[in-house]
Amino acid sequence: MHDTGEPGEGHNSIPKGWLLFFFGVIIFLVWYIVSFTPTISGWSFYRGFEEEMAKAVPAASQSPGTPDKYSGQPAAIAEGKAIYAESCAACHNADATGGIGPNLTVTLKYGSTAQDIYESVANGRPNGMPPFMQQLGKERIYKLVAFLESVKK
Repeated sequence: MHDTGEPGEGHNSIPKGWLLFFFGVIIFLVWYIVSFTPTISGWSFYRGFEEEMAKAVPAASQSPGTPDKYSGQPAAIAEGKAIYAESCAACHNADATGGIGPNLTVTLKYGSTAQDIYESVANGRPNGMPPFMQQLGKERIYKLVAFLESVKK
C-alpha cells in the first residue's frame, strides 16, 4: 500500500536450492509409496522375513549331533549344570526336584529319553514350559540334557 520503492516480500523469489529440495522430496515420497505399499507393489516385510527363515532352517538342521551325544561326559555335564543353574533352576529348583516346574529327577510326563528332554527344552510344553531353542541353541541344550540325565534317580 505504500509505494516507497523499497523491496518488499512480494519481490522475493524462492531460492533454487529450496525448490530442488522440495521437488526432490516429492519425487522420493512418490517412489517410496509406490515401492513399499503392499497393495501397489506387492512388497511385504513378512514375505522377506519368511524367506530368510526358510533359508536358515536347512542350515540349522544340518548341524550334526543327537541329544545324547554328550551323555556321560564330565565336562559337558559340568557345563550343562551351569546352563541349568542360569536357565532352569528358577522353576525346577537348584537340585532339579521341582518347584514351579515338575521334578526332573524322576520319570517325566512327556518322556524321559534324551530326545524327549531335548524336545521339551527346545520347543517347550503346554501349560508353562517355554521354548529355549532361541536362547540356548542346540549344543547348549545337548549339554543340558546330559546334565539332566545325570541327575535322574
